[in-house]
Amino acid sequence: MNDRMTTPWGEEPGLTRFPEDPRDRLRAWDASDEYLLGHLADGEVPLTGTVVVVGDRWGALVTALAAHEPVQITDSHLTQEATRANLARAGVPAGTVRLLTTQDEPPERVDVLLVRVPKSLALLEDQLRRLAPAVHAGTVVVGAGMVKEIHTSTLRLFERIIGPTRTSLAVRKARLIFCTPDPELARAASPWPYRYALPDGIGPVSGHPVVNHAGVFCADRLDVGTRFFLRHLPTGRTGRRFVDLGCGNGVVGTAVALADPSAEVLFVDESFQAVASAEATYRANGVPGHAEFRVGDGLTGVPDGTVDVVLNNPPFHSHQATTDATAWRMFTGARRVLRPGGELWVVGNRHLGYHLKLRTLFGRCELVAGDRKFVVLKAVKR
Repeated sequence: MNDRMTTPWGEEPGLTRFPEDPRDRLRAWDASDEYLLGHLADGEVPLTGTVVVVGDRWGALVTALAAHEPVQITDSHLTQEATRANLARAGVPAGTVRLLTTQDEPPERVDVLLVRVPKSLALLEDQLRRLAPAVHAGTVVVGAGMVKEIHTSTLRLFERIIGPTRTSLAVRKARLIFCTPDPELARAASPWPYRYALPDGIGPVSGHPVVNHAGVFCADRLDVGTRFFLRHLPTGRTGRRFVDLGCGNGVVGTAVALADPSAEVLFVDESFQAVASAEATYRANGVPGHAEFRVGDGLTGVPDGTVDVVLNNPPFHSHQATTDATAWRMFTGARRVLRPGGELWVVGNRHLGYHLKLRTLFGRCELVAGDRKFVVLKAVKR
């Protein structure tokens, strides 16, 4: 969706999400972005020194604040691509805004810290802990989010890691968080990345270690969908090239590699935290096979017809919005990269009806396994 956000400094030209899709009616900004920018324009916040923006969803904040040469920190490859496109559309010279990932070293000093509250409380904790040493007594810290995204636990994190915290009144279902840094605050050691042993009864990875960086889906336990998928993976043949698409912590691809050390596995996710977790999980298991780890937009960059099996547990949320756009793009990308006779294996909630999409793309779809909640589906490229 191409839309224009009005800020106190004018109208931003055509902010979009990434990848751009004319059928996508979701905006690249929301009321909390506008509320935060309106607060900054009141003049009470001096936008000087190093301005850091954490969790900017699609680059709306750093595009509006580009004159102050902010630093953006994000876990999302798609966010970075959207930000580059939005900055270019606004005529901002390349390099004006510094783009960092959640795996990069943060700036050594932060004078203004703006935090768009993420869906994951763990990711918020991890980022606040990483940035806390760079925050000083004079740092202005302002968070923003929709009311449904800000909870008591959110405020407690700011209190524990940065300092005393209060909130604003709600405006258009959005709210701001004001935090006063306390340099003397004692902070506990970060629990991230989190490591644990997988349970028994889930195939080749039973009892093996898994490593999760903050923000990865179900980072403190094995989710039931993945648990079901692990019991039904295609591990009977050897020497094949697999893709763990939307790899998360990499347990699915690692299971394949443990079952067949001759397998080649490409781990792909748009989350920097996820790909770092997948690589750490793979290394922790001492798998002797060949693996590649890639942060990117699905299967973009993977040559056509070069893959034997794609394994996929597609997400059906984009931040707070429910959408099947990501799953559709994953399925179409999988069909493109598969060799003739190659297989796409998908696990998903039964009610999502993925079999209909797979039949549309592949002509037919086989039910491999199912229970009351989940199904494992296989589609073969003819």
